[in-house]
Amino acid sequence: MNRRELMSLAVPLMAAAYFAPSLAFSQEAAQPVARDPYAPTEVSIREDFEVGSIVVVSKDFFLYHVTAPGRAVRYGVAVGTAELVWKGRATVGRKVEWPSWTPTPEMIKRKPQQYGKWADGMPGGPQNPLGARALYLYNDKGQDTAIRIHGTTEPNSIGRAVSNGCLRMRNEAVMALYEQVPIGTPVYVY
Repeated sequence: MNRRELMSLAVPLMAAAYFAPSLAFSQEAAQPVARDPYAPTEVSIREDFEVGSIVVVSKDFFLYHVTAPGRAVRYGVAVGTAELVWKGRATVGRKVEWPSWTPTPEMIKRKPQQYGKWADGMPGGPQNPLGARALYLYNDKGQDTAIRIHGTTEPNSIGRAVSNGCLRMRNEAVMALYEQVPIGTPVYVY
């Protein structure tokens, strides 16, 4: 190898050494963004749930909309506080966009200062605690259970046990679910 060949190799090596620190820095800056564990996600699910049904696992704070045998879209939810967790089987008996809200007599009794002013109801809208959409759950006799799958004005409550028994979803999530779920959809809450 002559001097000219040696110099032709040296220039690219020196250039690489010069630019290497900035290249390493840019790779370091591209750290992966933490993923929201409650964002809608397609997942595998047991194959024995009927397609179209909704399955809620309260202790895990997830609602699953079964989209195909063994497949579901998983959404994060907030559930009832320990003494108010509702469990059972129901069907979607009614669907409402921007629902009005009236606290139950039990809610008013538990927290009269918070809920008493709404004893006659609150009209639907962005400040309403039921959020953008609500799916009303009915029992096997066709009676309203007073349990709802609904949006929320408190999206930071998702993943916690904070509600009066209802299942809260982020507004964008409940709006997507609302479009996919017909009246009569079976709902299983565990």
